[in-house]
Amino acid sequence: MERYPFAYDPTHSFISQVSDWVADVFYEILPDAGFEVRDEQIYMAFQLERAFAEKQTIFAEAGVGTGKTLAYLLYAICYARYTRKPAIIACANESLIEQLVKPQGDIAKLAKHLELTIDARLGKSPDQYLCLRKLDEARYQPEHGESFQWIYQELPPFVNAYEALQSFYPYGDRSDYPDLDDEKWGMINWDSFQDCFACEKQHRCGQTLSRNHYRKSADLIICSHDFYMEHVWTYEARKRGGQLPLLPSHSSVIFDEGHLLEPAAQKALTYKLNHSVFEEIITRLLKGEIRESLAVAVEDAITQSEEMFYQLDKHSHAVVGSKRKEIQFDAQLLQSIKKFTELISWIEEELALESGLYTLDEFQLRIVEEHLEMMQLALSLFRQPDHVISWMTEEGTGPTLIVMPKMVQEVLKERVFSEQMPIIFSSATLSVDSSFQFVADSLGISQYLSFSVPSPYDYPEQMEVVVPRFTSEDAFTEKIAAAVQLLKRTEGRALLLFSSMEEMKQFKHAISQYQECNDMRFYYEGDQEITHLISCFQEDVYSCLCAVSLWEGLDVPGASLSNVVIWSLPFPPNDPVFAAKRKGAASPYDEVDLPYMLLRLRQGIGRLIRSREDSGIVAVFHAELYQNEKLRKHVQDVFPSGVEWKESL
Repeated sequence: MERYPFAYDPTHSFISQVSDWVADVFYEILPDAGFEVRDEQIYMAFQLERAFAEKQTIFAEAGVGTGKTLAYLLYAICYARYTRKPAIIACANESLIEQLVKPQGDIAKLAKHLELTIDARLGKSPDQYLCLRKLDEARYQPEHGESFQWIYQELPPFVNAYEALQSFYPYGDRSDYPDLDDEKWGMINWDSFQDCFACEKQHRCGQTLSRNHYRKSADLIICSHDFYMEHVWTYEARKRGGQLPLLPSHSSVIFDEGHLLEPAAQKALTYKLNHSVFEEIITRLLKGEIRESLAVAVEDAITQSEEMFYQLDKHSHAVVGSKRKEIQFDAQLLQSIKKFTELISWIEEELALESGLYTLDEFQLRIVEEHLEMMQLALSLFRQPDHVISWMTEEGTGPTLIVMPKMVQEVLKERVFSEQMPIIFSSATLSVDSSFQFVADSLGISQYLSFSVPSPYDYPEQMEVVVPRFTSEDAFTEKIAAAVQLLKRTEGRALLLFSSMEEMKQFKHAISQYQECNDMRFYYEGDQEITHLISCFQEDVYSCLCAVSLWEGLDVPGASLSNVVIWSLPFPPNDPVFAAKRKGAASPYDEVDLPYMLLRLRQGIGRLIRSREDSGIVAVFHAELYQNEKLRKHVQDVFPSGVEWKESL
């Protein structure tokens, strides 16, 4: 295989030669293969030239149908081969990843029509893989055990054998178990409380095998935003522990749907504390020959940990529309935390003495020390509410404390944007009111290139917009009646987008009472693996897909998606993360709530028209639109130019 898809002359600029080849691709090769030439796509490609030539960050805002994926792939692949380091394509969610790598996806199209062999490998997040230890526990549970036995029986033979592996054999991916709902998958998948280093099956684990495989990619590694940020956050710690970073050294990064990077960064920087996990890790010390003083300290710490998490749970209350519980600080809670951290300090001092006696297993000792260090750091941050966001949630292992830094800008600035490499943010929605400052500020980016290109579609001809005027106090009844009318009109073929799981569950319960929809099949996010649900929706033409997370990343051209119902404007939830953002803003509504909603709304609207042949309806249900002129003007400006609103169904 030739290294480059063009004859490279080392006496001339490499990037300028890539640009010449890209011009040939868009003006000659792809049109000859039946692809439509789009001015917007070509414009984007040549804007990217500067980012790669100068190794800069660029906001590449390109409307739906621009073909932005093909544009950035051409540069990323060539640059990867030039530097002999793979490019990272970080997608906002798993459905976007699947779209890139599926047999009919953009990578496969390029490989076919350019006669290229492209080495593209998946680097999925750990929680997308089966955990063998959790599966062993789950299959013996009296309530759900039987549903997990078949998964255990279908494991590859080598998992429970000792023969050497001759080749890479992928298994244990979330997509391998499409019929499991999210709750059951959560009982057997990897989670942040799993201690992989102490697992005797780590070298037979699907996650481990996958990691060893994708690291060897020559061209592209495709992962999620979450996974990339996890790589950034754990990079130094893994090196100190003698481990490889999650991702290898790379030549460039493309953040697809880049406007969603901030929440992924925050998620990666969180600390999770849980009593059951602490007890399981700390009791490992009791299995060795240790001094009595250390054993007493361990027992006291376990008792105090139980008390501390009881107090945390007691002083937290549910927040409407969120699974996160807000914590109310008081003297009793703070005293409980102080006492626990003092006990941890005592254990750390005892371990320093104990390590010199060589009575403890060195590997286990290191795991315990790292966990204690993490807890001390997290709790010290927790007691500084001005600098962190914290909340309680229920995990499978019980009440869990989450501690997240308020601002991720400094970490991103130091560990991502200081790197001398091209970084591309690609999305149809990166700007608010023609400015990229909202996204740039949220990520701590001070220097960047940017451009915007519109969608090539004829929206006034292809899109009908319906915004009903709701009048009664019982808006839900009016909404459900309007939805039924719209679903009847398009015979299903609809995507219904909700702002919360509670909204969707309320709709799910109510729609079953309407006989007009009895012949329609409804798919609900969370009932099955998400990419499987999307596939079912696309193939089952007269069905409806109800979702909370598919405002972006869903690409279903054709008749299967002819109706997008936006159940309510997607304002941010009233949870501790956004409460902290609002608290730090001079005008919370204008600086936090409105920009977030408008970006998400633009994405939701963009699910409808995915090709020149598509047409259909976008309906927005929100009573306040006819009561708040300023809000209505903002929402109207989000829609493509020339599209008119209709009140009647």
